[in-house]
Amino acid sequence: MLSLIKLPRVFTINQVPKVFHEDSIISGYRHPRSSATDCILSLFQLTNETLNIWTHFLPTWYFFWKLLTVVLMQDVWRDSFTWPLLVFLMSCCVYPLASSCAHTFSTMSTRARHICFFFDYGALSLYSLGSAITYSAYVIPDKWVNSLFHQYYIPIAVVNTVICTALACYSRLGLPYIQYNHDIIKRFSECKSPKFGKFLRILAFALPYLFDNIPLFYRLFLCVGEGCTDNDTNALHHTHIALAFLTAFLFATHLPERLAPGSFDYIGHSHQLFHVFGIIGTHFQMEAIEQDMVTRRPWLLTYSLPITFTNTLGAALLSVTLSLGIIFLFSLPLLWSATRGEHTEKKTQSHPIHG
Repeated sequence: MLSLIKLPRVFTINQVPKVFHEDSIISGYRHPRSSATDCILSLFQLTNETLNIWTHFLPTWYFFWKLLTVVLMQDVWRDSFTWPLLVFLMSCCVYPLASSCAHTFSTMSTRARHICFFFDYGALSLYSLGSAITYSAYVIPDKWVNSLFHQYYIPIAVVNTVICTALACYSRLGLPYIQYNHDIIKRFSECKSPKFGKFLRILAFALPYLFDNIPLFYRLFLCVGEGCTDNDTNALHHTHIALAFLTAFLFATHLPERLAPGSFDYIGHSHQLFHVFGIIGTHFQMEAIEQDMVTRRPWLLTYSLPITFTNTLGAALLSVTLSLGIIFLFSLPLLWSATRGEHTEKKTQSHPIHG
């Protein structure tokens, strides 16, 4: 069937606008004004985005299956102790799905690229909150249960998701209507300062991760004596942390393609590895959370803070609402320019495609 369909062309780095360039990736680029159909067809041809898409799209269904298992096998409607796990698993479904959609449709236009990744950043923010909610419920060491830190941990995590989404969106274009507007050319673009934009994105996601993991870091590396929750689950937590730092290293360094530009354009570049190790890390994180949930349940139900709608699903809904509001604010000038400034963008993107 696919042999009867004409697949879209691919281009080299010199044939696409700078905003589409990836560090040390020379070939395999899709047309910067692809149709939605072309974007979907590109899933079935080898481009420099193909494995980026599939390495997150397929795991989405694995986490969805895990979510369904919890919903069908446990009494989630009456057992509030399962709610943090539900929030976490929902976030595990959302972030790879949003990522795969962003990578799929990011070549429809310059504006579409920015908006797609705005949603990607919002989904990652939700995942960070999902982690925090489960850590508060199941992972926090015995010593810290009911402490002042424990009481304010979830509210601070919600604030962090707002900061994370806003800072990550800012890293692409700057402030809406101040540093970019309907004239897409006159903007503070990441293509003018890619290293600064990359630094801001790393910062945007490193800060929530480090905060979310304060209870776990203390439990694993600093706590001594009684109340440290030293159990068999700690090995899984160590594996997840190692994989998390590996994914951060790959995202920040662009290795291995930086060592041999053009050699890893289609298979084996850092963003693909970032996706793979990130998903594996999420799997081990999920296993550790579920094991802590089961083994510590009797003690936590007796001594820990009560699990309510407010500190689980309510916190997640508030985070989603605030993140969507931020995404809307950053997207609004681009959506408005789609009708007001169409001619400008066509001029911007018509020059680079040759031969």
